Amino acid sequence: MQTYLENLNDNQLRAVTHIDGPCLVIAGAGSGKTKVLTTRIAYLIEHGIPSWHILAITFTNKAAKEMRDRLNLLVPNHQAFVGTFHSLGLRIIKENAHLLNLDRNFTILDSDDVTSIIRKILKDKGFDPKEYAPSYIKNRISFIKNEMLNDSEIDAFFNTPAEKVAKEVYYAYLDKLAVNNSVDFDDLLRLPVELFKKHPDILDMYQDRFQYVLIDEYQDTNEVQYKLSKLLVSKHQNIFVVGDSNQAIYAFRGSNYKNILNFEKDYKNAQVITLNQNYRSTTTILNAANSVIKNNKERKEFELFSKLGKGLNIKYTRAYDEKHEIKQVIDYINELLNEGFHYRDIGVLYRTNGQARVVEEQFLAFNIPYKVVGSYYFYARKEIKDLISYLRLILNHDDEVSLKRVINVPKRGIGAKTIADLESAASAQHVSMFEAISKGKELAFKNLILDLTKESENLSLTELIDLILTQSGMQQELEATANLEAELRLENLMEFKSITASFEERTGSVNLGDFLEEISLIADISEHQESNDEVTLMTIHSAKGLEFEVVFLVGMEENIFPHANSLLEADGLEEERRLCYVGITRAKQRLFISNAKRRMLYGKDNMNMPSRFIKEIDKNLIDEENPMLSFQEKIDKNEFYETEDVEYKSGDVIMHTIYGKGVVIDVGDKLLTIAFAKNFGIKKLMKNHKSLKKI
Repeated sequence: MQTYLENLNDNQLRAVTHIDGPCLVIAGAGSGKTKVLTTRIAYLIEHGIPSWHILAITFTNKAAKEMRDRLNLLVPNHQAFVGTFHSLGLRIIKENAHLLNLDRNFTILDSDDVTSIIRKILKDKGFDPKEYAPSYIKNRISFIKNEMLNDSEIDAFFNTPAEKVAKEVYYAYLDKLAVNNSVDFDDLLRLPVELFKKHPDILDMYQDRFQYVLIDEYQDTNEVQYKLSKLLVSKHQNIFVVGDSNQAIYAFRGSNYKNILNFEKDYKNAQVITLNQNYRSTTTILNAANSVIKNNKERKEFELFSKLGKGLNIKYTRAYDEKHEIKQVIDYINELLNEGFHYRDIGVLYRTNGQARVVEEQFLAFNIPYKVVGSYYFYARKEIKDLISYLRLILNHDDEVSLKRVINVPKRGIGAKTIADLESAASAQHVSMFEAISKGKELAFKNLILDLTKESENLSLTELIDLILTQSGMQQELEATANLEAELRLENLMEFKSITASFEERTGSVNLGDFLEEISLIADISEHQESNDEVTLMTIHSAKGLEFEVVFLVGMEENIFPHANSLLEADGLEEERRLCYVGITRAKQRLFISNAKRRMLYGKDNMNMPSRFIKEIDKNLIDEENPMLSFQEKIDKNEFYETEDVEYKSGDVIMHTIYGKGVVIDVGDKLLTIAFAKNFGIKKLMKNHKSLKKI
């Protein structure tokens, strides 16, 4: 037996040595699928299949590189094509450009190029880009191409006013691409399918070239990828796909996990091989994953097993609130470090990006080194910087850095020349840029800031955030943009309200200056130094394909995980359960699950039940700890005064837990204006807050 076959288990060996005919490999988490794919290619070549007849398709450039590197070690100088669906499509288009009415030197447009073209088409046709967001139109065009809808299907599906506009722009967009000798990323998949359907002789040529086709992560294929692969293998039927319906978590990207469930219907004589030995996790972790996923109806029946030993039970804690939850995580991390683990061994996983903010803040406060994967640090995100700039400008009209950042956010038609003219006018008049504004669209912006400043005098900080988001147009712009990036940006802006609400709850203060002073210490990203030894923070979606010695699954609550939106969708709950399965199986040695009795998220205080997925785990696999009892004792003993409905009048003397003794100088509906000693000055505080006591 060849040396590279020696370390394979029986099922891996069956998969690797399969040569002709369709084969479905159900590869569970951590079961060595990349090893099977690369080893099978080596086996095919060694058994007389010319390497140029082999095509291996992956989903990401990273996965393709890993497969190429492994294969080069096994078979140097091979000529197999190992790449992504898009790289395959590009090769086919380049080789047949003349048949697709393209010159061979055609341009591939990136995402920004596409948005610019759509924006121009909207303008030329007289559509308001604020009413019909270019990103929404782009999303619908991508849907048409990936689903390969024909004209009659587009007419049938696109019925709303916005979709009718998208349809009109779509045809104009196709014309524009043709004139510009350009294609977009969706065309890299769509055009080869159209080519093969129109030119059977060309299809026949590629079928003979790529006689052995291997596809990784088959559960993540969408409609156009499914059609492309089906056309390529229809002659020789040598299709070998690897995947796991239990890890199908990308429906929101258009993936259809039913492609893997229907494989045996598409290929009647398919051999099915299950890789269910996991080389990553303990038996306890795998049994937990199995006990959750078995509640899904749409799946292939199989259970993962491991020979790595039972391992420790899963630890489950229900904290008092979201900060207490992360403080518990930090306590556990310190225990793990004492046991010999490193920061780099640890992953903290959450369902939504909005949950990252409190983790980051607590980690910074307790000096836990970390990196955020798949996302910017919370305070470094563009939308958060924009919002903070609005706040700074409201507090200080002369803040020219903040003014220049947001005078055209969202877009108001105030360009670089207008800003340069403003700077010149301000310099000539020896006044700030804000003061120099006297006309045009920039005057409307100035009036917006003045109105917000006036309104801020009688609002809490959280109410002010709401007003900025609506009055500036930031919220409307993102809501009108139907794509994932816009949803995440809006989610982050809503989560900023948790910061203001938390500040108000802790201090009773609604003073913008104090708030900005506090967050400036956290928001200084230079304080966050990356190192080689740090905890990884990421969403579970981003964690797919990765593994950690220790995993913390935080925020395991109903409406967060499973996400509230999933309960409204037909297959939503099953997709969430698959996501939970992915999260659990990232852990090698230890798994911690936690949630909170109450949680501040997106500026709202919610009381959530524990996630149903926790109840689905066999109770013998979980050790439950209850830190809430000791935490409640700390709350009972702290110095905060009890909240009570007290009547105040000017001249009343009060005591505040942070600012000390003060005198009430004005009483509003919700706020008190209080004069404190010189070092604190005049503050606006919320009436009847627990930090106040009348003396």
